[in-house]
Order: sequence, then C-alpha cells, then structure tokens
Amino acid sequence: MIDRTLRRLDGTLHRLDRTLRLLTRNCRATLLALGLTLLAAQPVAAEAPGKVPGPGSPALTAAERRVSAHLDRIRDRPAALAAFVRALPKGGELHSHLFGAVSTELLMDLAAADGMCVENGSLRAFAPPCPAGSRPAEELRTDAAFRRQVLRAWSMQDFRPGAESGHDHFFAAFGKFSAVAARHPGELLAEVANTAAGQRQFYSELMVSPNAAGADALADRVGYDADLARMRRKLLAGGAMDAAVRAARQETDEHLAAFRAAARCAAERPDPGCAVPFRFVWQVARNSAPERVFAQIVLAMELAQRDPRFVAVNLVQPEDGAVALRDYSLHMRMIGELRDVYPRAHVTLHAGELAPGLVKPEDLRFHIREAVHVARAERIGHGVDIRHEDGADELMAAMAERRVAVEAALTSNDQILGVSGAEHPFPLYRERGVPVALATDDAGVSRIDVSHEYQRAAVVYDLSYRELKDLARASLEHAFLPGRSLWRTTADYRPVRACRAERRPGTRTPGPLCAAFLAASPKAALEWRQEAAFTAFERRVLA
Repeated sequence: MIDRTLRRLDGTLHRLDRTLRLLTRNCRATLLALGLTLLAAQPVAAEAPGKVPGPGSPALTAAERRVSAHLDRIRDRPAALAAFVRALPKGGELHSHLFGAVSTELLMDLAAADGMCVENGSLRAFAPPCPAGSRPAEELRTDAAFRRQVLRAWSMQDFRPGAESGHDHFFAAFGKFSAVAARHPGELLAEVANTAAGQRQFYSELMVSPNAAGADALADRVGYDADLARMRRKLLAGGAMDAAVRAARQETDEHLAAFRAAARCAAERPDPGCAVPFRFVWQVARNSAPERVFAQIVLAMELAQRDPRFVAVNLVQPEDGAVALRDYSLHMRMIGELRDVYPRAHVTLHAGELAPGLVKPEDLRFHIREAVHVARAERIGHGVDIRHEDGADELMAAMAERRVAVEAALTSNDQILGVSGAEHPFPLYRERGVPVALATDDAGVSRIDVSHEYQRAAVVYDLSYRELKDLARASLEHAFLPGRSLWRTTADYRPVRACRAERRPGTRTPGPLCAAFLAASPKAALEWRQEAAFTAFERRVLA
C-alpha cells in the first residue's frame, strides 16, 4: 500500500513538473529569439526527477528517468550540457552538403597547399598563376589577419547582418571556396566521416553531384521537350545516359579511393571515420535550365536504381532563386513522373526553405504541399514556411500519416532565413506527429556540429532526454538504408516480433531469431547498435 501510494505521488509530481515546463517553454523561446545567448538557458521550475514522456509515449525506464533528472540539473550549465550532448548517441546525418560540411580551416589549408590564389575583394579562390589583384593562398599560413578575413568570407564566422543579409552571405560563400573543395573530395569525405564518428553518429547521407557536367552536356545536346517521357527517351537514346552513369560511377570510385587513402582505412589503425557507413544523395541544381534539371534528375535516379552507394535525389541551390521559383511546379512534376520509372530511387527535397519577405506571399503557399503530393517526397528538408501553406493542418496530417520526415536544420534556418525559437515550426511538426530529425545542412559554413544542434534544441525547446533520444532514433528510422526497421512502431519504439524477446534492444546480446533478423537488415543492425550505445551512455552518466 505504501509503495503504491508513493508511486502515485511520484506520478503526480512528474505531471506537475511537465505542466510547469510547458508554461515556461514559449516564454524562454521568445526571449532567446530576441537575442539572449543561445546556450545560456534560464533555470527551469523547481527541480524534479526528469520530465515524463508525452501522451501515448511509453513509460520511462528507470535509467531514462535518472538521466533525464541529470539533464534537468545541468540544463542551465552550458559547459556541462555541451559535454552531455557530445557524448549522446545521435543517430545519422540526413541533410548534409559535402562541400558545405567541411571545416573552413581544412579548405584554407588545402588552398595553401595547392598554391592557389585568392582574389582581392571577393576573396574567391582560383587556380594559379596569381595575377595582380590577388594573393597567394599560401599567405593564409602566415598572415593571421588575412586568414581571419578569408575565414569570415567563406563561412558565417562573426557574421552580422548589414549591407549583406545572412541569406546572401551564406550562399555566396560556396562560390568562394568551391574551386578548392572540388580538387579534394577524398580529404573532404575523410573529415566529414571522422567528424561523424567523433559526434557519436552511426551513418551519413551526403549530397554530391558526380558528372553533373556530363548530364548538362547531354541536356544541351538533346534540348528541352515538354513531353517528359519523350525527353527521357531522348536522353537514353544511343546509350548516352548509360555513358553518363558510367562516368559518374567512375568519378565516385575515384573519390572513395581518395577517401580511403586520406582516412588511412587500410592501415593498422585507421581513422574512426572508416567505420561510419555513408551513402550519397545526388543533388540537382534547381536554378538551371529545365532541360538540365531534368537530365540531372534522370542521372540521379538512374544511379540510385543501379548503384547502392546512391540512395536518393534532391534539389539544391536557393529555393527563392528566380528560376527555382518560376519552375518549381515543373520540377515537382518531373520528379513525380519519374518516381514510377525508378522505384528504387528515394526522394528527399528542399522545400519550404523560405520566409515572409524573402519571396512573394503566394510563393509561401504551395512548395511543401507539391513536394509531398506531386513529387511524393519521403523527406522534406527545412520545411520552415509550413504555417503559410494552404491547408497546413491537412498537409501536416498527411505527412504524419505517410511518415514524411522533416530534416530540421535549426542554425541554418536562423542564419539564412532569420527564423528561430518560437517562430520555427520544429515544435509544431512534433506536436502534429510529423517525424523530425535534426540535421546540420552545411556544418562548416555555419561553424557548428550536430552536437550544437542537439544542444540548441534541448535549450530552446526544453527537450527531455527521451525526446533527444527519439530525435536520434528518428534519424536512423528515416534514413534511406536497406532492410526492415528494428521497430514495429515508432509511436512507442517497441521492437519487431523477431526481437520481441529482447524487450529493450541494446541491453543484452540478441537471441538467435533477433540476430538473424539484424544480419538481414543493415537498417535494423544500425538501430540496434545505437540502442546499445544508449545503454552504455546511460550507464556512464549514472556512474
């Protein structure tokens, strides 16, 4: 009787604690949006033993409850919170552009080593010889002021909006360092993979564009045809697209060989990134002519259909660009019509990376909807303007039902769009049951890592340990990995029948039936690996 009474009292206290936190959450997010220091979170209401999960969620385990209580105690201590989040297993990276993911320091060092030049004024890097009006990149090694100047031009370091907006500075950075990045795909992949390992991630999907020039040349030769099926036949005629696919695969072979060399994957003590699996998403330049966009989409889907290293297609470049806006519906129709032709090709799309004032109001009303309903995207990158979409409630309900995940890049959205805190739809998507995974977008340009994004989410949106844990789970659940999921349902993260006897995956060695299931599914195997990492993390925190 006493035990039962204590348990009821404990549950009442937790419900009260949750209510207090919900009342203070919007206030804290608003204050942070007004410019208070991001990670200097205000103390929460009276200390309690951790937040309980939301309605419909399974009960916390004893370990989760104690870790959540620990998180609450350190929530207003940024250094302790940063250490906690760094050690937290964080699933996979689903939205990362390779060129933008690497550190600016690596790019500057590579430019110096290659003897490249930096143009005065624009600070654009280019191949030697260095004419008047430029400086040798080698001076980046010795001139601290020059190095700082280039660092700021090639990233968002120290950026303050003024004559140039965050949007314009962010996208302009790529044109300044792309000539460097294009020369060193192996070194870029090695740094990104090593960073993922150090950030306690288990998988990455990286956006790249091998043989984009070949696709463009083929498109220019064929020309545009409003009959998309006929245009595809023209692209395939005479084996022309087959040749483009072969060239893209050869380029990828070379890049991966360079990666293995840079990361010393064959050495006795290889870099940790060698153990992190990654796949490629072919990124299409959406601000190109229609025939080029279509040819790139076809190449991307041909690769995803034939080569397991490629899993999906995406559209990149500013969504507010003149051509991207003009042809948005056409692009969605292009992808939608090719979906049935290439059933193995997944689709994730930048959609709704817009905000009022950046485009006309009518351009905020349909981008996410068409990405979901016309292109049949399985994931949406950014999705920031959802509140301005026509029928937003119906759209989010459809996304929740179809499990269309949102790749949320909180810092990127703040830097590019000026949308953060209570104005950001991150909590709205979660409240409506739309799957959400945190992503970095362009970590190098933004000067962040994925731990920063988890810490930002924990502080701004007052997330519990279970909520952080489920964000990490969602990133692997919605990864384009082959095989069945470990989870029978993600509503309560209960394992499939084959692993039902284990009850809490990752807490012990799987039995024969579960082991056979994991061996047949790369996705489930990675999800199990993450659950084991959660178990080890909880033990370390509570030690």
